[in-house]
Amino acid sequence: MTRACIVSIGNELLNGQTVDTNTAWLTGRLAEMGIPTAACYTMPDEIEEIVAALAQAEVRADVILITGGLGPTDDDLTRHALARFLGVELELRTDLLQKIEDFFRIRGREMVAANRVQARLPVGAQALENQIGTAPGIRAEKKGTRFFCLPGVPSEMKKMFDLSVAAELQAFGSDQVVVSRKLRCFGTGESNIAQMLGDLMRRGRNPLINCTCGSGVITLHIVATAPSRAEAEGMIGQDRTRLCDILGDLVYGFDDQTLAEVVGQELIRQNKTLVTAESCTGGLIGKLITDIPHSSKFFKGGWVTYSNQAKIRDLSVPTGLIETHGAVSEPVAIAMAEGARKTGQADIAVSTTGIAGPEGGTEQKPVGLVYIGMASAAGSGGFRHVFSQDRATIRLRSALTALNHIRAVLRD
Repeated sequence: MTRACIVSIGNELLNGQTVDTNTAWLTGRLAEMGIPTAACYTMPDEIEEIVAALAQAEVRADVILITGGLGPTDDDLTRHALARFLGVELELRTDLLQKIEDFFRIRGREMVAANRVQARLPVGAQALENQIGTAPGIRAEKKGTRFFCLPGVPSEMKKMFDLSVAAELQAFGSDQVVVSRKLRCFGTGESNIAQMLGDLMRRGRNPLINCTCGSGVITLHIVATAPSRAEAEGMIGQDRTRLCDILGDLVYGFDDQTLAEVVGQELIRQNKTLVTAESCTGGLIGKLITDIPHSSKFFKGGWVTYSNQAKIRDLSVPTGLIETHGAVSEPVAIAMAEGARKTGQADIAVSTTGIAGPEGGTEQKPVGLVYIGMASAAGSGGFRHVFSQDRATIRLRSALTALNHIRAVLRD
């Protein structure tokens, strides 16, 4: 079976300045072709370190994808490291130099001398066209192992891979395909999901079911391996049905669907409108909703009533209610939702009030305490939640939980 290794190059990847999204994207594309990734290496801008990584990768894989280090600056050393690993010199390719010069000329810019290095390739290597930037990629072979050097800029890397690499890899991929689909859940913890699914999540099973979580969203990855895509898709379809039967209303969507997207689609389907009244989330619910195209079909607007005065003035929350129960309380959350629904003349209103931290908590009302209010034709209600972690996480969890409460109202 053909196996691959990925070598990501750049000091910025090792000091936390840049997140390596290229590796995740490449491993996914390779998996679609039935080519498993044997290992991933992240290396600094040092020739010796890069050469050492290539030597390790050569032992483990038939295909080695290298990203980054093809720029014109002194710390872009990928071409130099590859040449040393192959035991050849770099040569100036006049045809590539002309393309780089044309790139600048067409844009009315003068090419500096440093860009000439991008026209230098290891002797015997082939250039891969870059339709977006100036740095050509590099294709080389050594004792049957294929090397592909791609730019570190994600947009350039993806374009070059699809244009110049994918077809070649597909041609000698394995006799099986790997297909992955996602099931999105909300409303319980990862351990509860695992307990509900039991033997379905055992290691070595095909399809394999993996679980990841973030901000309350539980994502089940269904990974099927089969001789053909159609067979793999069929296996995934059967598992997806089983999972939905077991998990029921905890499942809100598939693949890359968001909670806001699912809620929005259901509001449109039911021809209902929504307004928001936010305190601790500071407009985040409205932001998630308006990220969705056509949200104007159901979202009438919202209020960010951060202070008590704003709650009283804009949402008609009774002063006595805040004095008796405090702004962070179920009665106030309900009153906020009811006031927003009445003023906004909407079918459904949702509200949030809480303590996002890092300060302001007490023993009775700790940091992370959030009340969510709901108001609709079916009545009003409040929900108490206590979230953990930092301020940003508490706010996001609150907003997503509010969306999930809207989903429940629409479902009921």
